[in-house]
Amino acid sequence: MDSRGPGLGFVRQSLFRGRTRTQLLPGPNAIIKIDMSQSGGRHKFASDNTAGICPEAWAALENANTGEVPSYGEDQWTERVCDRIREIFETECDVYFVFNGTAANALALAQLCHPFESVICHEYSHIYTDECGAPEFFTNGSKLLLIDGANGKIDIGQAEVMIARQNELHSHKPRAISITQSTELGTIYAPEEIAAISGFARDREMLLHMDGARFANAVAALNCAPKATTWEVGVDVLCFGGTKNGLAAGELVIFFKRELSREFDYRLKQGGQLGSKMRFLAAPWLGLLTNDVWLSNAKRANRAACQLANRLKTEAKIDIVFPVQANAVFARMNEKLARDLHARGWHFYKFIDPDVYRLMCSWSVTDQDFSDFVADVLH
Repeated sequence: MDSRGPGLGFVRQSLFRGRTRTQLLPGPNAIIKIDMSQSGGRHKFASDNTAGICPEAWAALENANTGEVPSYGEDQWTERVCDRIREIFETECDVYFVFNGTAANALALAQLCHPFESVICHEYSHIYTDECGAPEFFTNGSKLLLIDGANGKIDIGQAEVMIARQNELHSHKPRAISITQSTELGTIYAPEEIAAISGFARDREMLLHMDGARFANAVAALNCAPKATTWEVGVDVLCFGGTKNGLAAGELVIFFKRELSREFDYRLKQGGQLGSKMRFLAAPWLGLLTNDVWLSNAKRANRAACQLANRLKTEAKIDIVFPVQANAVFARMNEKLARDLHARGWHFYKFIDPDVYRLMCSWSVTDQDFSDFVADVLH
């Protein structure tokens, strides 16, 4: 652990031959991983991955756990989820199941790009900072071209400059733009912003990929139809996240241009993402998508983040660094405060050096949770 205290400094903990070692992480957006294996710790704001399975998803999983049914996606639950997705997005589309977000993003981009083609993305994007080179690995060589932009959003002007540099045979050929909705900084692209990016991409014969690990939070915040922030504004493929919205595991890769998904099933199989007992991956999705539970969960998480941010700002006079538009709060804390909160059992990550910490709100965060946190901040 960093000598300055638990969770402070650019340090990630890992196990090596039974001992703990530290690894320095480069870049201003490297997340600090503290030891979260301790029992009795309070993990509510560390990540929306720390939450359990929501009741509706759990019940749907239990209901699917009976009898024998066809395997590899030939079951009724898988079919019903695919049909429900087409209803929600109000269009014909191809829907595929994967186990996690890294696989969804990496395999989707591999489907869009040849090895000699590149992907433009934000420097804070998850595909660059947190996927261990999986997009480059599964594309067999595609390059991620990094650009900046305020509040975690791509700046089209910078994208244009980047593409101008890749204008001859010795450079990777730009093929796709990847955006994150909501972004890694908790902000949200408005539909008109996505339309501008997709228009920019289309004019250059490029495709638009959306990393939607927290897509539900974005739709809930925008209060719009899912189509209005995806295919209607030019998104070609969406990686729709379920894990952070109340599932145990499982993401969807949705191709709105169905011709782009040709033989994607083979790519999934080769990538180790074809579930044999697919009903157990699909059934919780059915619980999430029925009666708009996915939106209710997202609204609850978003509301908790907004309330937490407001209380930290008004009661503790803590600076909130980025607009709170989804379920993430980025708060500026001094070293002593962060250390004291860690000592009280609260687990959360530093996101930007030297003093910006991320507090994530999941579907299960309660009023009592953030009241307890604020009380400890004020203590």
